[in-house]
Amino acid sequence: MSWFEALILGLVQGLTEFLPISSSAHLRLTAVFAGWEDPGAAFTAVTQIGTETAVLIYFRKDIGRIVSAWFRSLRDRQARRDHDAQMGWLVIVGSIPIGVLGLTLKDQIEGPFRDLRLIATTLIVLGVVLGVADRLAARDARGGRHRAVRERKSLEHLTVRDGLLYGLAQAMALVPGVSRSGATISGGLFMGYTREAAARYSFLLAIPAVLASGLFELTEIGEGHVSWGPTLLATGLAFLVAYAVIAWFMKFISTRSFMPFVVYRVLLGLLLLGLIAAGVVSPHAGEPVG
Repeated sequence: MSWFEALILGLVQGLTEFLPISSSAHLRLTAVFAGWEDPGAAFTAVTQIGTETAVLIYFRKDIGRIVSAWFRSLRDRQARRDHDAQMGWLVIVGSIPIGVLGLTLKDQIEGPFRDLRLIATTLIVLGVVLGVADRLAARDARGGRHRAVRERKSLEHLTVRDGLLYGLAQAMALVPGVSRSGATISGGLFMGYTREAAARYSFLLAIPAVLASGLFELTEIGEGHVSWGPTLLATGLAFLVAYAVIAWFMKFISTRSFMPFVVYRVLLGLLLLGLIAAGVVSPHAGEPVG
């Protein structure tokens, strides 16, 4: 991987990690359309350490409260009733599904799951799912002629059941094209949470899984065409861009719907399927031979 490739891929990672459009799919597609070799699952996982560092800094006050309350709950039974302590436990519970499936499906994640036909399909399907979930949230907020406005849940209403369902939704993002934020936000909207609550918990829930995945994949860097220098450059750029994206995204969803992302996902998936059907792009483009 050249320094220029790392520059572009780092920017793409930072721009797309927290938007519900799938950063892993965009890294894969950027390499395909540029004529580069697939950066691979390990490169994606390691650069996500940069984006998760942005989450740690942006939500530092929330995370500080949660971690402090969680440690207090280990020795003080009364402290376990604190919402922040419960959030700490719920983030751990919600991280279990992706941890188990990530280890179980490691070979598939690095191989068959990177097929462009699968990526195109998941872009479309999860785009539609996000669109339906978003419409339900809008309907509750708007009410109607024969329907009262329905109050949606905040993170104070989060339960162990909901935490596990969030975790299962996040685990779907092991397939490129799904989108970690897109899947967890959709799950949250279907469970009746507000857009802001679903997005905030999505970001917090990603921290253990993404950092663990990135650290686990560190040993893979330098084994193939991806070397340490370009990877560090991409990770640093991803951090800087991701921080700005988080700030923008949290403000955007407070007043706007997810429909622009839904339309983008569906159109990109259809375009990709069309290019594959026409023989312009191979489903395995950019993959290492053998």
